[in-house]
Amino acid sequence: MLLLATVAAAPQAINVDVDATLFVQVVLFIGLTLILKPVLFDPMLKLFEEREKRIDGAKLQARKIDEKSVTALTKYDTEMARARAAGGVERDRIRAEAIKREQEILAAIRADAAKTLEDGKRAALAETERARSALKADATAMARDLASRVLGREVQS
Repeated sequence: MLLLATVAAAPQAINVDVDATLFVQVVLFIGLTLILKPVLFDPMLKLFEEREKRIDGAKLQARKIDEKSVTALTKYDTEMARARAAGGVERDRIRAEAIKREQEILAAIRADAAKTLEDGKRAALAETERARSALKADATAMARDLASRVLGREVQS
């Protein structure tokens, strides 16, 4: 039973009749090919080819732009490094100059302060000497006055 079902399901050979319609179809195919080739196929192929050229041209242009940007970036980095180096040198020079100027100002202020201190010491010593000489001059009179008060009588020298 199984065998009968497989035989029934087996494909049958296709039977092709070669007659006048086959020749008509071949002539129509060749005619359409000759008509459609210049009208449809050639313009489409040219369009596809032009599209390929534009894509390739755009890719080439993109590569050139990319190369230019890499060159410009390299140049930019080089210039920035050079500018940073020059800025560092200039900064160090200005810093050294500022430190030198600061030392000069501090030295001048120290000298002025030392002079002011010395002048103050001299003035204080002079004042002390004036006070001593004034006290020496008045010391005898004061001693007499003090002795008179303590003793309760007039003391003579």
